[in-house]
Amino acid sequence: MIQKIFVAGKLPKKTELILKQLDANFWNGTGQISETALIEGARTAEAIVCPLSAPVSQAVLENAPKLKIVANVGAGFDNIDVAKAKELGIAVTNTPDVSTESTAELTFGLIIDVMRRISEGDRLMREQPKKFEGWAPTFFLGHELYGKTIGIIGLGKIGQAVAKRAYAFGMSILYAGPHQKKEAEAWGARYVSESELIETSDVISIHAAYNEALFHLFDAAAFAKMKPSAFLINASRGKVVDEKALILALQNKQIAGAALDVFEFEPKFSAELKQFDNLVLTPHIGNATIETREKMGEIAVANVQAVLAGGKPLHSVY
Repeated sequence: MIQKIFVAGKLPKKTELILKQLDANFWNGTGQISETALIEGARTAEAIVCPLSAPVSQAVLENAPKLKIVANVGAGFDNIDVAKAKELGIAVTNTPDVSTESTAELTFGLIIDVMRRISEGDRLMREQPKKFEGWAPTFFLGHELYGKTIGIIGLGKIGQAVAKRAYAFGMSILYAGPHQKKEAEAWGARYVSESELIETSDVISIHAAYNEALFHLFDAAAFAKMKPSAFLINASRGKVVDEKALILALQNKQIAGAALDVFEFEPKFSAELKQFDNLVLTPHIGNATIETREKMGEIAVANVQAVLAGGKPLHSVY
């Protein structure tokens, strides 16, 4: 009997070709799959391969009696009811580590962009070219990274990759998290409390693995602690930042600017965010490179093949 694989979202062509060879069934809708469509598609499946946007809820899991594995194509897994999956004996896997370099690159791109006003300058040249009258000593000034202090919340693999890049740019490095990291010594990074990091950093970049304790870590109180010359960068999870509080902080000039690759109500985001020139917005493209996404797909398929062959998952999340 052919083991059925249900693919709950669009994946890289290379990954889809592999899955077609395994006789997978593909959801053919557009946008993000709904819970209802996922329940229907996975009803007879033994494996679900899905993007982070697929809502693998308790209802999905309970209505898929043959299901053996949910393979997320992504490092995160907060779209899956992991507790229910564990209770039902369903493996849950992710694709760790492969996103490290691509996400760190995007993060540093956001830092450079917002501090040197690159996107803002691009908009000016396209939309208001008359404002550019040639080089002038005080025209369109931004901030250098060199000599500034970056505070990294969560010095895991992505945080460490960001720290390496910050060190190369001549930045001082602070980090906060549950534990000190020996690796930090290579960059002269100093372990501090979250409070000290928020109060003293020129740039704050969030890289902690999301859990409910991090919900609205950056709220009105946190923005009030930040230096008025500081920038906030979030390429981790949107719920870490209270968007309403961020909007007020930018309106009141409590901080110098921000860059977001993720959003609290993703895929929706607060329309007020579009009003700020000192805010860079990107559509959750942290690991959106051909190289990384193809590798993520390969890992997800390998997890499925291992479990359907009767073995253990390669990258279990529990």
